[in-house]
Amino acid sequence: MLDTSAQPSPEPAGPVPVRPSFDAVYEREFDYVWTTLRRMGVTEASLPDATHDVFVVVFRRLGDFDPARPLRPWLFGISYRVASDRRALAYNRRETPSELPDIDSGALAQDVALERSQRRAMVHDALAKVDEGQRAVLIAHDLEDRPMAEIATELEIPVKTAYSRLRLAREALTRALERALRKRGERP
Repeated sequence: MLDTSAQPSPEPAGPVPVRPSFDAVYEREFDYVWTTLRRMGVTEASLPDATHDVFVVVFRRLGDFDPARPLRPWLFGISYRVASDRRALAYNRRETPSELPDIDSGALAQDVALERSQRRAMVHDALAKVDEGQRAVLIAHDLEDRPMAEIATELEIPVKTAYSRLRLAREALTRALERALRKRGERP
């Protein structure tokens, strides 16, 4: 029989990550989830319900979350799936997107605020025309500045596929924006 009492116990490699509480995740990441869902094409009218759906999944799966990993990619994956599921529902197909709310113009002249609001709506509409799988990669990579390997893992696709989707999404977004500008009588 070995006497292990004389052997020193191994030192921990570093601080052990602590799983955040649901309340902390909700409080800290609510705006991120809302924005992600909006970028994924969830209509303004459906955002409260979709956000609720995301946090129901978070509540149920928080015990499975690995606290050594970043939280936002995990939330992005859940948000992506919720947005995808909501688009698949028949009642969402009959819904028409509502106008984006006016931005707080502060000291800006009304015409400048209106132009910004119209441009934001144009970009949002163009983004909505991009295939959802491609849009997810574009949002995660170009807007959230996340590494492609992380995105591929969260979306459960090969890295090369993720890069291909990014290229296709950029091309589709560019085409949609060019069409929108031409429609407005502007040069792309």
